[in-house]
Amino acid sequence: MTAQPVPPQTTALDEALGLLAGRRFLALTGAGVSTDSGIPDYRGPNSPARMPMTFSEFVSGPEAQQRYWGRSHLGWSRMRRAEPNGGHRALATLEAAGRVRMLITQNVDGLHEAAGSRVMCALHGRIADVICLECRRQTSRSALHARLAELNPGWADRHADVAVRPDGDVELTDTAGFVVPGCESCGGVLKPDVVFFGENVPKPRVERCYAAVDALSPDTEVLLVLGSSLTVMSGFRFVRRAAKLGVPVLIVNRGSTRGDDLATLSLSCGTTEFLTRLASGDVATGREHHAETGQHRGVPEEHQPAGPPREVVEEAAAR
Repeated sequence: MTAQPVPPQTTALDEALGLLAGRRFLALTGAGVSTDSGIPDYRGPNSPARMPMTFSEFVSGPEAQQRYWGRSHLGWSRMRRAEPNGGHRALATLEAAGRVRMLITQNVDGLHEAAGSRVMCALHGRIADVICLECRRQTSRSALHARLAELNPGWADRHADVAVRPDGDVELTDTAGFVVPGCESCGGVLKPDVVFFGENVPKPRVERCYAAVDALSPDTEVLLVLGSSLTVMSGFRFVRRAAKLGVPVLIVNRGSTRGDDLATLSLSCGTTEFLTRLASGDVATGREHHAETGQHRGVPEEHQPAGPPREVVEEAAAR
């Protein structure tokens, strides 16, 4: 019987898994990781072109804030019910097994945390948090949601069929009459505690992420980009830094990305499919992590990490 040729996609997937064999990785995730949880992304193959509200527009006055919160109130009603998918759970499993040095996510949906990821940085903040632009008091989105529902009875029922957008709001043009409360402490303007377009990522977060990239060993570790087109500089800069340091860069995304020319390998593939395959492969090949030594069973000695995870060292030093 004549052997059937191996599909090119299978070969590319195996090559990507081979690049990660015996290596820890720093994960950088984008909106594509959450699409299997029902949250749309901005730049996927079938995503409609649109621009979310910018920071300068939001702070321009009450009308813009009414437009934002009138739509976001509806989007949050649905986004808060989203559940982690198999990709989120696989990544948390890989972290628990010692394969993940750190997770940097550009997503604000909180699904990585819900899945169990712990050593991570939410680069753009979390949509579940709200901050006052005057007194800087942080409160929960759930508490604000209850206030908005009380002040705007029937709003959700009247707009039950509108389409949800990736940033947690909806397709809605008429928000006249929507009542937006101020901060309960000072009356100031409330904003979701996320980084809007045109707003800077807080410097400590950027520094922490750069430090994680700089700590990667080119011989034993990889920067793994998952579900991001890398269009915005906030994530792309870490790919540039890794490539400059000679650290292998693996990109897994549906469609091309801004970082493809810098990548060691780019794979057009769904992130849930890839991560579940990676996690199940670790189990199947008997790779188990020693929490005390930072080493992996089933991994050749020359591919073992140079030492225990950096987070373990820092935690021990703080005791």
